[in-house]
Amino acid sequence: MAKRIEVYDTTLRDGSQAAEITFSLEDKIRIVQLLDSLGLDYIECGWPGSNPRDMRFFREARKLDLKKAEIVAFGSTRRKGVSPARDPQIRELISAQTTVVTIVGKTWKLHGQRVLGVSARENLAMIRESVDYLKAHKCRVFFDAEHFFDGFRHDPEYTIEVVTEAAQAGADLVCLCDTNGGAMPDEIASAVRKVRENIPTPIGIHTHNDCELAVANAMAAVQEGANHVQGTINGLGERCGNADLCALIPNLMLKQGYALIPKGKLKHLRKVAHLVYELANKPPDPHQAYVGDNAFAHKGGQHGDAVIKDPRTYEHVAPDTVGNRRRILISDLAGKSNIAYKASEYGINLDKASPETREILAEVKRLEDQGYQFEGAEASFELLMQKALKGRKAYFKFKGFRVIDEKRPEDAVPRVEATIMVEVAGKIEHTAAQGVGPVNALDNALRKALERFFPLLKDVRLIDYKVRVLPAGKGTASQVRVLIESTDGKDTWGTVGVSDNIIEASWQALTDSVDYKLYKSSRSLGDEKKPRKTT
Repeated sequence: MAKRIEVYDTTLRDGSQAAEITFSLEDKIRIVQLLDSLGLDYIECGWPGSNPRDMRFFREARKLDLKKAEIVAFGSTRRKGVSPARDPQIRELISAQTTVVTIVGKTWKLHGQRVLGVSARENLAMIRESVDYLKAHKCRVFFDAEHFFDGFRHDPEYTIEVVTEAAQAGADLVCLCDTNGGAMPDEIASAVRKVRENIPTPIGIHTHNDCELAVANAMAAVQEGANHVQGTINGLGERCGNADLCALIPNLMLKQGYALIPKGKLKHLRKVAHLVYELANKPPDPHQAYVGDNAFAHKGGQHGDAVIKDPRTYEHVAPDTVGNRRRILISDLAGKSNIAYKASEYGINLDKASPETREILAEVKRLEDQGYQFEGAEASFELLMQKALKGRKAYFKFKGFRVIDEKRPEDAVPRVEATIMVEVAGKIEHTAAQGVGPVNALDNALRKALERFFPLLKDVRLIDYKVRVLPAGKGTASQVRVLIESTDGKDTWGTVGVSDNIIEASWQALTDSVDYKLYKSSRSLGDEKKPRKTT
């Protein structure tokens, strides 16, 4: 039977201390439910009494019907010169009414002397008395040995004495913390071995990522006998963050055979990671291990061809194991296998040796040489492919546009007006509209011309707009690439345009976006001419 390792999440305490991260009360409740559904053991949710939001949270948390996870309140040992019974934050820990409390104590003499202003003996008393008091109030107590590895480096005898004091006072777990994130894996391993020789209490590990080693260091501790790991979803945390549970959990389960969460829950890992990013108001990291959009993305033609034949050639685990998916990217590095695989995603059986495949590949390489990029504009690629397969219908014909961008001294903002001319169903539509900028004005004018023919376009809105100056060395005369992301409230899609005129590049991406929506809607209704099978 696989050895069991407890998982302790601190996204809502240590993770929320990251710069630019703030979770509302509603966010915290939702994240707790999400982490419980993933099958974690403990969820550290904040420091009772430190702020009104956390105080309200612990009151609301008592109403939650959690399936597995236990909510943990976090605090510190008693203050200098104050008994635990008189220390307000110790009392707040008890009033939080959680079954588990975690208290942090100093293990590095430097911190005791310079930060707390206490002697080494007084620091030990603060730890012993705090643990003893909380145990007397029927709490399970986890002791976070703060700066343990820095302290061990400078004075190993004293740091061992600190964790021994906590264990003898009745701590249910001693968690060794690499608070500054500066330890190396070999240091972690030797220190954990030493602690295991001295105390029988279960040992946990809490690592920070300042040397990009948080996950590796946590794994080194587990190899030496730690049976409890702490971290955050997506590695959120102070400075460079904490150990990323989205990498640590699958590493320990899939690579080393430990049991952390139920195996069936692992497939929900990507969903949890992305929902936490959303609630943190941060864009997901596309290169994040296991759960990132690019974790199983293949761009090179040789790689794409090999992984299609046998995924093991370029994938260390199956993407769906962690809820992710394989992506074969289209670029000037692509080969015929990439094109055929991508076509299969759209329900098209395209043989990689067919003339159509060669034509599509040649067109992709020609356009990417001009500055187009289809990695983030797969809708534009699908339209390109349908054009080559003679399956693309012209919903409207472009006849011309004009944009007037004017600002007078008395104007607070520029005045922008766009005029367009398109042919729809044999009729010329000539419309004008204003906007907050030239692209918005073009978008408004195009909608005005098309919505009475295609009412479904009322649901479409632009949600992202990116401009990249291509490195042509021409300064303001350089080419630009415009990437647009659109949604209809259900699906999202990306389109691209390239020109030495930013308005023209924007128009290309904008009309592709509209075209794609009409094309997809027609296909769903069965009106679109189906692309032919090629062999």
